[in-house]
Amino acid sequence: MLSTIVVAGLLAASIALGPPPTEVRTVVDKVHGFEIADDYRWLESLEAEDESVRQWTTLQNDYTRGVLDAVPGRRLLEERLEALMTLPDVGSPTMRMNRYFYREREGSQNQAVLYLRHGFDGARRAILDPNAIDEKGLTSLDWYAPNHDGTLLAFGLSEAGDENSTLHVLDVDADRWLAEEIPGKVRGIDWLPDSTGFFYRDLADIGDPYSGRIRFHRLGTHHRHDNTLFEQYEGSTTWGPFASTSTDARWMILGYYTSTKSNDLWVVDLDLWFRSGRFEPRDIIVGDDSSSSGPVFGDTLFMRTTNNAPNGRVVAVNLNDPLQRNWTEIIPERSHAALRGVSLARGRLVASYLKSAATTLEQFSFTGESLGTIELPGIGSAGITTAQDRTEAFISFSSYSEPPTIRRIDLATGSQASWHQLDVPGYRPTELTVTQKWYPSADGTNISMFLVHRKNLVLDGDNPTVLYGYGGFNIPMTPRFSVTRLPFLEAGGVYAVANLRGGGEYGESWHEAGMLDRKQNCFDDCIAAAEYLVAQGYTTSDRLVVMGGSNGGLLVGAMITQRPDLFSGAICAVPLLDMLRYDRFLMAKYWVPEYGDPAVEEQFRWLHAYSPYHNVKQGVRYPAILLTAGENDSRVHPLHARKMAARLQSLAANDFDAEPVLLWVERSAGHGSGKPLRLRIRSAADQWAFIMWQTGIVEGPVDAMAR
Repeated sequence: MLSTIVVAGLLAASIALGPPPTEVRTVVDKVHGFEIADDYRWLESLEAEDESVRQWTTLQNDYTRGVLDAVPGRRLLEERLEALMTLPDVGSPTMRMNRYFYREREGSQNQAVLYLRHGFDGARRAILDPNAIDEKGLTSLDWYAPNHDGTLLAFGLSEAGDENSTLHVLDVDADRWLAEEIPGKVRGIDWLPDSTGFFYRDLADIGDPYSGRIRFHRLGTHHRHDNTLFEQYEGSTTWGPFASTSTDARWMILGYYTSTKSNDLWVVDLDLWFRSGRFEPRDIIVGDDSSSSGPVFGDTLFMRTTNNAPNGRVVAVNLNDPLQRNWTEIIPERSHAALRGVSLARGRLVASYLKSAATTLEQFSFTGESLGTIELPGIGSAGITTAQDRTEAFISFSSYSEPPTIRRIDLATGSQASWHQLDVPGYRPTELTVTQKWYPSADGTNISMFLVHRKNLVLDGDNPTVLYGYGGFNIPMTPRFSVTRLPFLEAGGVYAVANLRGGGEYGESWHEAGMLDRKQNCFDDCIAAAEYLVAQGYTTSDRLVVMGGSNGGLLVGAMITQRPDLFSGAICAVPLLDMLRYDRFLMAKYWVPEYGDPAVEEQFRWLHAYSPYHNVKQGVRYPAILLTAGENDSRVHPLHARKMAARLQSLAANDFDAEPVLLWVERSAGHGSGKPLRLRIRSAADQWAFIMWQTGIVEGPVDAMAR
């Protein structure tokens, strides 16, 4: 057996030699008059399909582990992050009668436990503990849905982050699992009032993400006999169907996503279906380039829609005669705020708005009269949980400097009481400052950006800085607290979040301005943010790291290939990077309406112009980069991170001791959901150790070994 000293010496030698080489197996495609050479097509296989990919991934992981574990202070950083990440994590409760269902993860538990309280102040009882089901922590509770009186609970479990939920049912009072077991990525449970069955969405074929359907299950029967009510269209490349039912099961609101910004919507008379078996959807809004959804009360759908309102409005739809000519506008569109959603409480609606990329909540009567805004602790992100049978609600809130709180509110009186408040030992929010700045992008459009740092920051142009962005799918980046950022901020770092076009901060028009042939706007906005941070004296390009995941990983890939001079480092998590083949894998055809179709010549040209994988050039010095992927990812295939790592390692003119290209493929995780705590701690330590190295807070591992 080799001694520890010998192993350490071999590890140091392997790091000094640089990344492991990757075999070149060139494939040349001729597409729309272009010859596209791909040296690493073979890395598109999953490990289970190809032993050579598995061995290559092992070499990459070993190399990355060696580099990151040698960063000075990484062990102490991981200990600090472990202390922060083992603080209690509590969710807002779901209310049923006098029962409150909620999740809480404590201490070193890998997964959150589902608890029940009888009454707001009642003693809690653990009713579902994934940690007891799987001691490795790889089984996660994806969702839960109590019936109307809280005596039965449908819930979904998945393994190793694959998000392919299998449905089970728990008899809550007897603490007994029923025989029900429905596989197939089950979601969207709506119980009948008498609890004899429920509606749900699943995949007809777990291997085909385009086989979505709406079904009905009767308790005590086998799921093979469940009625299929609606199926995804044959050959469809959109998200497919979704459904919700009124609390009395009189109506079903049936939807079908037609793009990443639009859906069709119908109403189904469930009384007719129960009596005669006739499932007959009637149009509410079909064929319109808008998104629409909302809750039902009685025979009225209170529908939040972007129809003729890019910032959103609420209309009342009579479900007995749902055509658009009969709609009544309840809450008009606002030019200064984007309506993100509407929920229903007893006798009132609660609208959630984004104004300057922060949440505001406002109550309205059923006829649209404002009942006033709901007081929040400050400028940040808030969510509200309501129920139709009560004015009791729960508001969750956090900001960049304010740890999460959950408060119970009586919507009628405004009185509030605490449900949970995260206490971070030794942390004082007053030591941080949060500001919002505006800067011009390349075309002159003003873009907002949040900046978080210690109050005594000196703008000397030399502060370690992280720039985070997303810019896609109408998803907003709003102020949220994260304990994992605290060590970086305590060390004098600046954390910047840019509200890029393509996101949802400023309504559907903002989203549209950063998609399809306008995707470059998103990248230009991020480049302008980096230039602003340098020009205003926050940092220098030698101490600036860009960070993003998923669609944000695409953003990071574009940043390092379009402006490698602007950044010292990059964190590129679960990314899309080969934009000429992205639509061939997993559920990525769903994203063609967001990015474009490589099979269409004009759209191929947009994609080819910025596809990060295809824009890596030989002899260019790129920022240090840490690419991450999940082997079980059901959304973004790990091929993107693999191929990008291989191409950068082969072509970049980097000093790999100082500017490494690192790849970490998590073999027991997916896109991020359901990841056990122990893996999340390691991942956070890897990323922030890398950031601290590349922003100059700590020296690099090679320097440390040389000493």
